[in-house]
Amino acid sequence: MGFSLDAIEIKPMTVEVLNEVLEIEKQSYPNPWSYYSFYSEITSNKISYYVTSNYEGKIIGYAGMWVIIDEGHITNIAVASHWRRRGVGEKLLRHLIATCEKCNVKTITLEVREKNEPALSLYQKYGFEVKGVRKNHYPETAESSLIMWLEGMPSI
Repeated sequence: MGFSLDAIEIKPMTVEVLNEVLEIEKQSYPNPWSYYSFYSEITSNKISYYVTSNYEGKIIGYAGMWVIIDEGHITNIAVASHWRRRGVGEKLLRHLIATCEKCNVKTITLEVREKNEPALSLYQKYGFEVKGVRKNHYPETAESSLIMWLEGMPSI
């Protein structure tokens, strides 16, 4: 399938697309968030910012973060399995970083599974550094999570 990243639109996440978001969530994580978790994030959490990536009317990925004063906390980025390794996750990350810049955020943090090499590589590409480890944070796999920080915004 030939496509251009320019054809992918980033849109605010809405309740109407949550079932599509949940399908990607289930493909991406062994312990996926529930419908209610996403619902409350986009309807009730005043510090949250959630978006979807859309191609030809279909949700192919999503991302979310919290903006707390001058700090951003990326809660999740996920891409439909057949769209991975095509730049969709990177486009979502770049969008979140650009949004942080507009909000005068000084640092961004996130947690990532220690064995999630594609995500680690992407985050490191944009200057995120490992600043801590939560040992055996994910009980279903006994994996640790790496706490990563980006201090100062990269030029995008």
